[in-house]
Amino acid sequence: MKKSLLLLTALIGINYSWAQTEVNQFSDLKAKNDKNSNIDTVYSVLSGNFSLGVNQGMLHNWAAGGEIVSATINAIFNGSYIKYMGRSLWTTNLDMAYGNFYAYSNEFEPRKTDDRIDLTSKYGYRILPKKDLYFTSLLNAKTQFTNAYDYKLPNWKDHPISAAFSPFYLTVAPGIEYRRGSEFSVFFSPAAIRTTFVKTKFTEASPEGAFGVAHGKSTRFEIGAYLTARYTKAITKNLSYNGRFDAYSNYLAKNTYDNSNNLIKKDNPGNIDILWDNNFSYNFLKYFSINFGLLGIYDNDIPYTKNPDDPTKGLGWWQVKEYLNVGFNYKF
Repeated sequence: MKKSLLLLTALIGINYSWAQTEVNQFSDLKAKNDKNSNIDTVYSVLSGNFSLGVNQGMLHNWAAGGEIVSATINAIFNGSYIKYMGRSLWTTNLDMAYGNFYAYSNEFEPRKTDDRIDLTSKYGYRILPKKDLYFTSLLNAKTQFTNAYDYKLPNWKDHPISAAFSPFYLTVAPGIEYRRGSEFSVFFSPAAIRTTFVKTKFTEASPEGAFGVAHGKSTRFEIGAYLTARYTKAITKNLSYNGRFDAYSNYLAKNTYDNSNNLIKKDNPGNIDILWDNNFSYNFLKYFSINFGLLGIYDNDIPYTKNPDDPTKGLGWWQVKEYLNVGFNYKF
């Protein structure tokens, strides 16, 4: 409980510290930058959105039954920083989310519903003046704040399946980027290096390892083609959309044979890893919002555990997360 409150406080603190920076409108800065693309002018754009949602319920003498007391707390932060330096461009996107569920039936022991840190930073140099193509270097880091568990286990607190910064995914890539203002960007690299770091205790727990890292190992190295695209759109005055699409093909992947099951595990460059993230935000009464998100991940390295009792088993290898959050919202 204390860890959860500290994390939520940290997210709020980051949001308010960023909000203190004076920010001009992007369109004005972009226009000035186009006129001065060959001189040492510097302009920056800072924007972000923080939402905090709390859902609570209570039942007393309820004949139909149910959870007596329950609460869910979710915090989401999306921040963007863009800096123009003549023909150079530096952009950074930070996406964070954390959520916990509390219930009377398990003595209000927090159960995690969301946990994500995703940082992307890019430095680009405009190929031609007043054109929207850049030679760009990209760095992306993905990880999580706290331990995660399989709550179906009776002693789940003693057996975490992941931990803070484990796994940790790091991608470094040179490539070409096309940008259309702050609304749309697409980056492609034919030689992106991706490394996965994880504690050996998680890979030793399964003969297949964990998070794509082999049994007993702590790292996995990949090199391949990487594409990432972002799109942000103010649909109406109150409704906005923020989307992201990633695709990665590992050149080093190859099919392996499973002697125990006489099966071939297909893992070749054609097995493309996909991330598709969508978020809709509707603001009302100035500081309140409704947020709907849908995140889909396809990764052939993460095994599909078939559970006949799972109502979403038709999704197969896809990892899917959906959320609906109503609560406080601050945008800058």
